[in-house]
Amino acid sequence: MSNKITRDQLAYEKPEFLHSPEGRSVRILSEYLDPLREFRLHHIHDTLVFFGSARIPSPEDAAYATHPMARYYDECRELARRLTDWSISLTDTERMFVVCTGGGPGIMEAANRGALDANGLSIGLNIGLPMEQMPNPYITKDLSFEFHYFFMRKFWFAYLAKALVVFPGGFGTLDELSEILTLAQTRKLHKRMVCLLYGTSFWKKILNFDALVETGMIGVEDLKLFEFTDDVDTAFAILKDGLTNLYLNPEVPLPDAEIKTPAIASSRV
Repeated sequence: MSNKITRDQLAYEKPEFLHSPEGRSVRILSEYLDPLREFRLHHIHDTLVFFGSARIPSPEDAAYATHPMARYYDECRELARRLTDWSISLTDTERMFVVCTGGGPGIMEAANRGALDANGLSIGLNIGLPMEQMPNPYITKDLSFEFHYFFMRKFWFAYLAKALVVFPGGFGTLDELSEILTLAQTRKLHKRMVCLLYGTSFWKKILNFDALVETGMIGVEDLKLFEFTDDVDTAFAILKDGLTNLYLNPEVPLPDAEIKTPAIASSRV
């Protein structure tokens, strides 16, 4: 009687290990490396991040005609289309300002849809939620990612972003906006970023920035981290001029880290 020797299953092929508490670090690393690989393959170094509510209806939705904020869907879509059309026209193929959203419905869908209208790429960083938020159908196929960990999703929002456009939204939008503003305020972003709050009356009703200054909770200089805007023409002009001055034709030369993200630009990990 002979003992037949068989090989054990490789650890990274064991579902019970990968989904165990001990496999958490592998899962976290996967949510970093999988997007990194796809961004390299598509030569994506820069993103234009759109935040906003998932609850704003599209024109195909029955609630669109009576929804008080439905116009933001159309304006977001048009702004994303113009920005994508402009980015495609740039001669430097290594610097594509690619639209990036949270991958869901509402404002996220509108931005991805606008990029598709211009025949451009767009990214969707979706998150697994109890209500099963599904990716919208306008995201570029290879650039649709599903995250379990909020902090890894937020990392990819911030890491490549050169501009941020924040439309009206709820808790998630406020969380994402606060995170980016905190990183900018504390100089944890090793780059300069154009930040627009779209919908002045909404944002000034929801967030009293002047009161934060008056009570000493933030400095008056922190108000320079963002601008308000209310229409597509103005938003496009601010973003185009800001991105051009900061990254395409900078008046003051920027450090290499601000011009191209090293981890993405490198051919090696």
